[in-house]
Amino acid sequence: METSRYRALLKSVELGSFSKAAQELAYTPSGVSQLISALEKDLRFPVLERMRNGVRLTENGQRILPIVRAIVQEEDRLLQLTSEIRGLSIGRVTIASYPSVASHWLPKVLKKFREKFPHIEIRVMEGIHQEISAWLDQKEVDFGFMSYDPHTSYDWIPLAHDPMIAVLPTTHPLADASSFPLSECSNEDFIMPGKGQDIDTLGVLLRHNLHPRIAYETIETAATLGLIEAGMGITITNSLSTEKYDFKVSKIPIEPSESILVGIAIPDKSICAPAARHFIEFATKHLQQKGITL
Repeated sequence: METSRYRALLKSVELGSFSKAAQELAYTPSGVSQLISALEKDLRFPVLERMRNGVRLTENGQRILPIVRAIVQEEDRLLQLTSEIRGLSIGRVTIASYPSVASHWLPKVLKKFREKFPHIEIRVMEGIHQEISAWLDQKEVDFGFMSYDPHTSYDWIPLAHDPMIAVLPTTHPLADASSFPLSECSNEDFIMPGKGQDIDTLGVLLRHNLHPRIAYETIETAATLGLIEAGMGITITNSLSTEKYDFKVSKIPIEPSESILVGIAIPDKSICAPAARHFIEFATKHLQQKGITL
C-alpha cells in the first residue's frame, strides 16, 4: 500500500474532514476520499465513519491508527536520513510543550533554527503533562518539553530547575512574607491549574499530604492569575508559567521549597529522526548558551 493513503487517513483524523485534509495535502476532497476508500478496500474494513459534519475513526480505525502513524514516521525518518546523507536538511518535526516553555523559551529557538534549517517544518502542540505523555506514547509528537517524571521510560535531556511558588492575592495576610508555608494550603480556597490535573502542583500537594479546598479548576494560566487577582483563592505552580503576565498578584517562594526539572523527553533517542535530532541538539545548545541551565 502507498503511504499517501496512510497520510490521508492521519490528516483526515487530525482535522476531522476530507475537505480540510485536502487543503493541507494539496489534494481535492474527492482525491482524499478516494485514497481512504482505496485503503479500506485493501484492508477489507472501514476505517472512517462518514458523517454530515465530517469524519471520525471507526473502532477498527482506532486499533490500527498507532501502527499507521508509526509507518509514516518511519518513512519520514528514511527520507530525512537519505537527504542528510546527500548533504540536505529537510523534514518535519512535531514538538509537544508546556505552554510556559512554548511562550518563553521556544520562540527565539524556533526563529534561529529556521534561519539555519529553512527546509525543516516545525509544528508545536501545547498541553499539560498527561497530554504530552499520551502524544509521546501514541507517536503523535517527536519529543516533548515537560517536567521530569521518573515513572516514564523516555530518554531524558535535563535543561533547568523551575521553582514552585505560591501565588496569592495582594490582600492576602502573607502576600509580603518571605515564604508561604505549604501547610497553609489546607486553610485556603485553592485554584487548581492544568484542567484540575496539573501534575507538578498535585505532586507538591501529595508529597506533603495536603488536601486544600479546590474552589476552581482552570485551563489557562491567565484565568488562574485573574481569579487570584480578584481574591478568589491561591495556587501553587511553577514560576515560569507566571512570567510575562501583568496581573496584580503576589508571588513568593514556598516552604519547604520545591522545584520541577524541565527538560526534553524523547521516546527513544536511538531512533530519533534526523530533523528532530537536529532540533534537539540546536535547542539544547541555544538554551544553555542563554543561561537556561541546571
